[in-house]
Amino acid sequence: MTSTEHTSATPLTVAVLGPGGVGGLLAGLLSRAGHRVLCLSGEDTARTLREDGIRVRSGRYGEFTAKVDAATGLTEASGPVDAVLVTVKHTHLDAALERVPAKALGDALVVPFLNGVEHPAALRARYGADRVAPAVIRVESTRTAPGVIEHASPFVEIDLAGDPVPRERLDTLATIFTAAGPATRVLSDETAALWAKMSFLAPFALLTTRYGLPLGDIRTRHRDELAALVEETAAVSLASGGPSDPAQALARYDDFAPATRSSMQRDAEAGRPLELDAIGGALLRAAERHGVDVPVATRVVRELAAGTR
Repeated sequence: MTSTEHTSATPLTVAVLGPGGVGGLLAGLLSRAGHRVLCLSGEDTARTLREDGIRVRSGRYGEFTAKVDAATGLTEASGPVDAVLVTVKHTHLDAALERVPAKALGDALVVPFLNGVEHPAALRARYGADRVAPAVIRVESTRTAPGVIEHASPFVEIDLAGDPVPRERLDTLATIFTAAGPATRVLSDETAALWAKMSFLAPFALLTTRYGLPLGDIRTRHRDELAALVEETAAVSLASGGPSDPAQALARYDDFAPATRSSMQRDAEAGRPLELDAIGGALLRAAERHGVDVPVATRVVRELAAGTR
């Protein structure tokens, strides 16, 4: 997918590893925009997608069904792909990546939509330094059944980065995403992009999950703890080369609907594995590397690891 191989009007072939809430929405939007989409999943889900397609219900994009291809893994027989969107949870990442062997990747970019800050290094070790373009997405989207996606937020916004990736490849992909629906921008600083999300996500995810409360209750009943955790996370971000604006983070929390819950909280309520290590664990490891004291984060992560609610 180089600037000489594709223009913004040229259909791409995009594989989506994990067609859940985020992956299913992107798969549906890209297919509706005229691109070939190959969803990679378990056999039961793949069969459903081949037969029924992706059904999206969205206040922003309407209700539609999009045809997709589906398989249990990427092979040379799948044909060349331009990008592989990695949209699984961290808790399923290692197993999911078995569906995308490096030898079958060809010249495709790997675009992880993953929480945390440590995954780019692991993916680059597996697929190559200039093949991984980390992305950050802001959206509320849920898979209610295989191939059925409920998009609730009035927006879908993507930040695309990848310091070693040629800029023209990022620009091409951003143009494709934007034309399909999600407003997408290319950022020049990958570290800043990932830590900007981490600085907002970690306090929100950790505290809503720790107390089993929506954001509105966290920012009132646990305001001091939220503020302290925001300060700690901002300090780690700054030490790691990312942005640091705790006042802005608190203001953003105040703008969200009181009933807002984090993805980690929903996983806890459903009895699913938590992305605690990818978010809380990564935060503590970065703090230790840079000598930043994070007593509130340390306690909350420890309590969550112990199953305390």
